[in-house]
Amino acid sequence: MASGTASIDHFWAVIPAGGAGTRLWPLSRSSEPKFLHDLTGTGRTLLQGTLDRLAPLAEERVVVVTGRPHRDAVRRQLPDLDADWVLAEPSPRDSMAAIGLAAALLERHDPDAVMGSFAADHVIADPDLFADSVRAAASVARDDWLVTLGIEPAFPSSAFGYIHLGDPLPGHDAATAVAEFVEKPSVRTATEYLATGRYRWNAGMFIVRPTVLLDLLGRWHPEFAATLRTIAAAPERLEELWPRLPKIALDHAVAEPAADAGRVACVPSAFRWEDIGDFDSLAALVGGDAAQTSVLGDAGLVHAVDTTGLVLPAAGRVVAVIGLDDVVVVDTPDALLVTTRARAQDVKQVVAELKESGRGDLT
Repeated sequence: MASGTASIDHFWAVIPAGGAGTRLWPLSRSSEPKFLHDLTGTGRTLLQGTLDRLAPLAEERVVVVTGRPHRDAVRRQLPDLDADWVLAEPSPRDSMAAIGLAAALLERHDPDAVMGSFAADHVIADPDLFADSVRAAASVARDDWLVTLGIEPAFPSSAFGYIHLGDPLPGHDAATAVAEFVEKPSVRTATEYLATGRYRWNAGMFIVRPTVLLDLLGRWHPEFAATLRTIAAAPERLEELWPRLPKIALDHAVAEPAADAGRVACVPSAFRWEDIGDFDSLAALVGGDAAQTSVLGDAGLVHAVDTTGLVLPAAGRVVAVIGLDDVVVVDTPDALLVTTRARAQDVKQVVAELKESGRGDLT
């Protein structure tokens, strides 16, 4: 077996599987979010594809943290996963609570554990390069660093946060210190970042020893860390204690202040990464000739004349599109979306309006 895909000792893969994917409505719903869909045309859902990448590195050491309404669907899609390690959140509390719960349980279960957190809805085209990066990050994490994987920017995007690379990390040739995390910049600022060669996209992938993560959390949010450890020691108190946890992302709760304190490292990575955040990014992923119409699903149902863009015939009906450029058409049994790739981010406004008008059944 190649070193890049061999199992990593005591490495646990944690897969947060949450969110509603509102920018991918009406395909993605709160009842069936995007990670449960095949959006790549491979016959595997995003969740299944994530497990496919991680299983060779972690063997059977995989934890999925999902919402209670989705636990059964996750188990159906991942039937070989130990049911005890499909953790169901009583309510959404953002990524720190989800990943922190896994960390607290792993801290008690495996004192030598190194955990890596990888979202269930990302697409990575180079699994061997990804494995090499995870292996390097796990080695750094064993020295008590919080480690993130920095994605080589493909273009100056204003849709992603950035990692500002610091000095090389002594003893680890593949890693640097993290000078700071930067929130989503303007395209102009992102262009300036790329010109320096010292910035990477922040994909939210973190590799760390569970105790290190919880101790860092305890430095800035002591009650938060203590509550997670209490839940791990007394799982029967989950319902009682979970609502007390703050709603905050791991980036804001730990990664950003830890970077300022000199506790975060980055492994700059060369694998291709896609965050399918809206139909524009999905259209780019599905690809094909830019002068043609891309179809996700049964291409025989789509008849496009002088049209470019993306069509998803999810309702099983014939869809005809004539004379439109960069169009997005998503046809489902109870809702039809027609927009353009340029306005794809605005789909979330429709979801908000549906909820406000009492049509939450459609979201």
